[in-house]
Amino acid sequence: MGIWILNASLAAGGNELKKKHVFANGERIEQIVDAGEALPDTAGHTVIDAQGKLLAPGLIDMHVHLREPGFEYKEDIASGTRSAARGGFTTIACMPNTRPVIDTVETVQYVLNKAQTEGIVRVLPYGCITKNELGRELTDFDALKEAGVIGYTDDGVGVQSAQMMKDAMAKAASIGMPVIAHCEDNTLVEGAAVSEGAFARKHGLKGIPNESEAIHVGRDILLAEATGVHYHVCHVSTEQSVRLIRQAKQIGIKVTAEVCPHHLLLSDEDIPGMDANWKMNPPLRTPRDVQACIEGLVDGTLDIVVTDHAPHSEEEKARGMQLAPFGIVGFETAFPLLYTKFVATGQWTLEFLLDKMTKLPAQVFGLPWGTIEVGKTADLTLIDLETEKKVNPAEFLSKGRNTPFTGWSLKGWPTLTIVGGNVVWSE
Repeated sequence: MGIWILNASLAAGGNELKKKHVFANGERIEQIVDAGEALPDTAGHTVIDAQGKLLAPGLIDMHVHLREPGFEYKEDIASGTRSAARGGFTTIACMPNTRPVIDTVETVQYVLNKAQTEGIVRVLPYGCITKNELGRELTDFDALKEAGVIGYTDDGVGVQSAQMMKDAMAKAASIGMPVIAHCEDNTLVEGAAVSEGAFARKHGLKGIPNESEAIHVGRDILLAEATGVHYHVCHVSTEQSVRLIRQAKQIGIKVTAEVCPHHLLLSDEDIPGMDANWKMNPPLRTPRDVQACIEGLVDGTLDIVVTDHAPHSEEEKARGMQLAPFGIVGFETAFPLLYTKFVATGQWTLEFLLDKMTKLPAQVFGLPWGTIEVGKTADLTLIDLETEKKVNPAEFLSKGRNTPFTGWSLKGWPTLTIVGGNVVWSE
């Protein structure tokens, strides 16, 4: 038995939508027909009337924190994948800064098995660059690749040693794997909770300077040039980083980069007070940095959008700006935020936003998903572009409630998510 999705609006270039009927048989898309033609024979199949809603490829998020193993009170694979499905995501890539960290074959297998038995979307794990993310000794890249990781990162901490990073890149390049870098020079950030800017000055706080990120970006670009690795920059947040990545691309260095919704929508000038739901790493930067990130995404310097979904408990976030952990949740608000702010206002086309969250993440990481085509995997998301709703963290499926977007009125809410031909979440 297959699924017919009738009267769906498919993106057809720019903001153009075309009404189609889509048939998924098993895990593949088998037919796409114009809705103007005679109604297809749906006998014996599940029928979903999209009623003109947008049918998009399942969203792909290449930077998430599922917290399992070790921090299940913040999130686990079951709750995290449900939250992702509600946000329209069908494929997510989880960071290895769990406890234990994902630096052995056993931990990779644990995550993959859990995702198989308890997860409802596709979970792709990253492996650590260094053992225990301590920056002292490389992990066994070959064994981790064999076990199923899709790249190497010490996300959460920057690799402080240039030699260690160069060795990691050389090894990854030799086996055709990417290195994904959290760029942060520890000597510049110790004891700081927010960006060096207006908010830090106003509250007498030590600030995290832009250079702490950009110094690593510049260093790593040179090392990527030397080693030929595919180098991917995590959660870009500064004007300097955008500039360096743009220059690197212009001279043909194999660098790709990502940006998060919050770094496109908020600056440190928006932080209302000492509320740790506004504390994330990288921190919210200046309006100039926000503009640079937007321009970088538009001109292709920044390739993709990711959420950096980072749930924490309410108790942890209640410790205040200085003591609370860094991070906000992102799955359930990412598409509505960007659709409302950039597409509904006419700054971006719908096609542009969808590409940055579907087709391009798949291309950057060599994944077979991210498009709606006959013969491709039936990973699909139905999205209501009209209904306006307010962000209410109490309704999140994530265990995390830590968001700065509470109360925002948004359009573009996912209403149905299909992974490999199976409905995994429905409003």
